[in-house]
Amino acid sequence: MLRRDFLKGAALTVLGAGLLSRLPLGAAAREGEVFDLAAVKGKSPGDMFDLAIAALGGMGAFVRKGQSVVIKPNIGWNTTPAEGADTNPELVGRIVKRAIEAGASKVTVFDHTCDRNWTSCYSRSGIRDAVEKAGGVMVTGNDESAYREVEIKGAVSMKKALVHPALLDADVVINVPVLKSHGGAKMTCAMKNYMGVVWDRRWMHRNDLQQCIADSIFIRKPDLNVVDATLVMTTGGPTGRSRATRRVKMDSLLASRDIVAVDTAAAKMLGVSLESATHVKLGEALKLGTTDLSKLKIKRIV
Repeated sequence: MLRRDFLKGAALTVLGAGLLSRLPLGAAAREGEVFDLAAVKGKSPGDMFDLAIAALGGMGAFVRKGQSVVIKPNIGWNTTPAEGADTNPELVGRIVKRAIEAGASKVTVFDHTCDRNWTSCYSRSGIRDAVEKAGGVMVTGNDESAYREVEIKGAVSMKKALVHPALLDADVVINVPVLKSHGGAKMTCAMKNYMGVVWDRRWMHRNDLQQCIADSIFIRKPDLNVVDATLVMTTGGPTGRSRATRRVKMDSLLASRDIVAVDTAAAKMLGVSLESATHVKLGEALKLGTTDLSKLKIKRIV
């Protein structure tokens, strides 16, 4: 590694480590009160999730006995966990396990992969193994015939789309993106992860991508957003196949009901402005959440 690359990586590591202390505390929370956003730094993605979900009121606040749950990670690329292009498998497996423990009747996991060999994406990412060991079910997101056309009420640009039935039919939706850079959207996180529930993503790219990303949340707003910031691709995303790719081990996790707020916090971690990742501000304009973190009760766990 070149010295300048090492120094850049070291600086970004400090940025990630310092994020939690720089997040505004927001409104004060009373003893035992549920927080709006949890920001955790640790070593194990699964353990960080347990700390975060406890701060948000516990898994029982999201999943009740007998409910069906769908978990939407990022499994877009045929890569290993060491490459940071897909959501960490340990994290996904832990969420499946906690949902089942909370009484879920079924936990389904899927993504519409970008690489064509979806079975290899599911396996090589480690997510299939983690999900099935935890008691969940993996279903394909790459069968167009299974998708259903829906009207998207409230949308500005993408007023209808073919949407994966697992998302439409679930009682509970848990959105689990990996944080990374993106050439077009500038940042891949919670809102951008919803491109994987839609069949025709090319249409989104051709018709104001940033607005379409914001519009997609109206399809079915997630009940919980959990951001994997274990290994963050700060440049060269979303595939990590560029010589310019830089990866930083931040060992962090964000969780919130508010998809706009969690993306706002993630943008701070990645060093991306909301003026460039405009889908976040567009989401706020559509009243999908807030970019004003000072209004929220934030739990920082280091």
